[in-house]
Amino acid sequence: MISAFIEKHRLHDEYRLTAESYFLPIADTIYQQFKDSDGTFFVGINGCQGSGKSTFTDFIAEYLTTTYQLNVIVMSLDDFYLSSDKRQQLAQNIHPLLATRGVPSTHDIDALNQVLTQLTQHKTGFAIPKFSKATDEPLPESQWPVISKPADIVLLEGWCWGVKAQTEQQLSAPINELELQSDPSGKWRTHVNEQLERLYQPLYKKMNYWIGLQAPSFDCVYKWRLEQEQKLQDRNVGLANSKIMTPEEILNFTQYFQRLSVQGSQTVSKIADAIFYLDYDRHITKMTVKES
Repeated sequence: MISAFIEKHRLHDEYRLTAESYFLPIADTIYQQFKDSDGTFFVGINGCQGSGKSTFTDFIAEYLTTTYQLNVIVMSLDDFYLSSDKRQQLAQNIHPLLATRGVPSTHDIDALNQVLTQLTQHKTGFAIPKFSKATDEPLPESQWPVISKPADIVLLEGWCWGVKAQTEQQLSAPINELELQSDPSGKWRTHVNEQLERLYQPLYKKMNYWIGLQAPSFDCVYKWRLEQEQKLQDRNVGLANSKIMTPEEILNFTQYFQRLSVQGSQTVSKIADAIFYLDYDRHITKMTVKES
């Protein structure tokens, strides 16, 4: 299974050792907790941009599916981003920075809550949204995956999923050039923080188990995000209306994420059941697991 996964995702063979040493034990832990639970088992996965959340989540899903014959649903918070038109409305009504996808307030949280509720109730026949970062728009509904049978385990990953809201004191000073120049009054970051606290945090309670991928610092996010964008470009050669970003655009883009990425690195480890600590090359240096 590991060999096939490495080939499918074009990974270096060193991924095998990482998977055997770290990911298989966590996957087996998730399975044991699922067996002891009543109903669908939800796993929340947090990590900054480019930390490897998607590949890790896909591996856990494939292992649980092939090893234990479970119906595992993989979801990304990114797939619930609002359309550019809806973000433009937010930009006009609240703050111009909300035209850019990423922060809390730019997701369709009502849709996410509805999907989580339907999965909890073991419903079928409904679709889960999919978003294209290459076009910066949701995919047509005809391309959304449809849930055909009740979910056993749901893996939900997101860069700000699990992050707690900040205090007024933390919000007071700009954290980077973007906030200094485009949000000097703090209106944007305050609105984002309010949305995080009011709409996102209540949904965290639906998760049964939390996993964090901890970056060594925010400095590595730009490098990791560049690698992500290159892969996106390689998969979408010749795409019309492409919104794939240049290195300069990515540098600006990551500033939108800095505040809550740093907040996540300081807070997610306190609530997570398992944390993988990464180095600058995304290698795992250690793992901590809470006792059951």
